[in-house]
Amino acid sequence: MNKKDFEEQFFKVLMCVSVLIVLGGILSIVFTVFIRGISAISLPMLLETPHGGYYLGQGGGILNAIVGSLLLAGGAIIISFLLSLPVAMYLHLSTKRSRHTEYIRTSLDIASGIPTIVYGAVVFTIMMVIGARSSLFWGMITVALFILPIMIRSIDEIMIHVPKKIIIAAFTLGSTRTEMLLVVLRQSLPGILTALLLAFGRGIGDAASILFTTGYTDSLPTSIFEPVATLPLAILFQINSPYLVVQQRAYAAGLILLVIVLLVSLLSRFLSQKFMKYVVK
Repeated sequence: MNKKDFEEQFFKVLMCVSVLIVLGGILSIVFTVFIRGISAISLPMLLETPHGGYYLGQGGGILNAIVGSLLLAGGAIIISFLLSLPVAMYLHLSTKRSRHTEYIRTSLDIASGIPTIVYGAVVFTIMMVIGARSSLFWGMITVALFILPIMIRSIDEIMIHVPKKIIIAAFTLGSTRTEMLLVVLRQSLPGILTALLLAFGRGIGDAASILFTTGYTDSLPTSIFEPVATLPLAILFQINSPYLVVQQRAYAAGLILLVIVLLVSLLSRFLSQKFMKYVVK
């Protein structure tokens, strides 16, 4: 075996080992959460809010956290998408390699790597300055801020890879720049749905950034300006309990969170495949 063949085989083995390590880690986490949490899942847990003594092992459920997480992530996705789409369109319409657009893209890449707790600290500081209290609204703002760079760059990259012949055909037929963008958006729709899924998964699973901005309550939210419970914080508060039954509920909450992300992922793949028939390759 010559040196070139040896290097090729070596990196193939390294690649397979890396894949096995990653898959093994993911499967071990899912297996652990499933085994420890499935026994604690029941209808009262899914359909009731915490009763008195819930965190001491008494009755009740985490409906408040489930509803709160969905509202928080859903609201943040809407805010982030409405802000990211115009920015991505601007980057797409600008000269692809112009200096200022490259600065914007680099800044967004850097912002994507900032720990989410930093965003939470910034928003919490603003809240202290203006005298605001923790609420669902400020939680949405926090989550929207740290998923915004991811959303912009994802949509931007998706638009870049739209076939040039479609844009040329649109201009040839007399389309305006706005009409051309609508064509690009239609072609980018499956990819944009995937970007929304990635942002939703990151937003619904974060606990550090919303610890002080969203607050926590055992009640269902009745206003956007009231504190709200979330599944990550419910897991955090329950896993530290000295009571075994409460710890099992923490794993059950983690399992529910995994199921929500899985369902959103399946829905996204279904919609992406549905819209793929309109995409020109």
